[in-house]
Amino acid sequence: MKLTGPFSQIVTLAGIPLKGAVKDEQIEIIPNAGILTQNGKILRTGNYEELKKEFSNAELEETDGKNVLLPGFVDSHTHICFGGKRSRDFAMRLNGKTYLEIAESGGGIWSTVTNTRKESQENLYTSTFENTQKLVKNGITTIEIKSGYGLSIEDELKMLRAINQVKNNSKAEIVPTFLGAHMKPRDFEGSNSEYLEILVNEIFPILKEENLSNRIDIFTEQSAFSVEESRIYLQKAKENGFEITIHADQFTPGGSHLAVEFGALSADHLEFSGENEIKALAESDVVAVALPGASIGLGMQYTPARKLLDAGVSLSIASDWNPGSAPMGDLLTQASILATFEKLSMAEVLSGITFRAAKALGFTDRGSLETGKLADFISFPTDDFRDILYYQGQLKPNGVWKNGEKL
Repeated sequence: MKLTGPFSQIVTLAGIPLKGAVKDEQIEIIPNAGILTQNGKILRTGNYEELKKEFSNAELEETDGKNVLLPGFVDSHTHICFGGKRSRDFAMRLNGKTYLEIAESGGGIWSTVTNTRKESQENLYTSTFENTQKLVKNGITTIEIKSGYGLSIEDELKMLRAINQVKNNSKAEIVPTFLGAHMKPRDFEGSNSEYLEILVNEIFPILKEENLSNRIDIFTEQSAFSVEESRIYLQKAKENGFEITIHADQFTPGGSHLAVEFGALSADHLEFSGENEIKALAESDVVAVALPGASIGLGMQYTPARKLLDAGVSLSIASDWNPGSAPMGDLLTQASILATFEKLSMAEVLSGITFRAAKALGFTDRGSLETGKLADFISFPTDDFRDILYYQGQLKPNGVWKNGEKL
């Protein structure tokens, strides 16, 4: 048993609902506080001196100075396993080139596919592990990582095996997702449907056999896979017992309705979701995942986060860290920027990068500091939790704990 503290404030996020708008007044703040943990779980939070007196046999892990404690952050959507970079693409976008023009000149997703295919599994493991280390330093204790830059049987499996190597060696919890349906590869001569059929018949069994991923993602978009192509693929994923998430409504609506139809854990992007899409999501348990990094990288509109929350949707915010549209990879900075443009309360932002983000990955055991939850928490060097978003990601954690262990 261990007592960690004292903290100027513990922000528990207990009692906040999974869905809908949240006011800052709903945030539970415990002053002069401590947190009691055992076997990787939270036993109690409360006044530090009172806990110290009541649990006098507890091991003490004392903190110095002003510190605020929060639940560990969850990044529910990343593409941090890749080869190469795309700064050339970014420069072309700044000069007014369209996505299609960039792709035709050798850029776009296909350039990352080409570079990722060149990398060995070991090199992909090393670079992905380094990326997770950066996220952990920024307070991310649970990280989703997608494949999707191999786009061949051999290379998709190579990516997933590298991601699982990271899972076995990282202090953070890693959630691998199979995104072989990112786009039809240029060197595949058949149709979209034939490509998806190969993923189902040749990769799905190996995902199960090697326990590489229990999550299937697809990019449902006019430039990738149509709603009907996606529907057939997702039906087969569901029949095989996989959890589902969808890249939805990034440039055109449609994918979010599919997410609702299949009871997906999440619908991610949603920049082009309209009233019908928002209503459908609100009437479901699908978590809407906003990806402000992609909006910043592409210079496009943000996910309508305010409308989603006001309609009663559960909103997660994730980094979408990838080499093309969202190279920043700083979840807290992106969430702070989204808050200013969409007028989100601090409670809504913090909920969106903790327990609501966890729900987007199918977890209910983390994201708030409550008895029985995982002892995943982070501290910031301040005495006022509002400073964390106020400084827009420039105030960094000075302590990160996973399962009660300080990293």
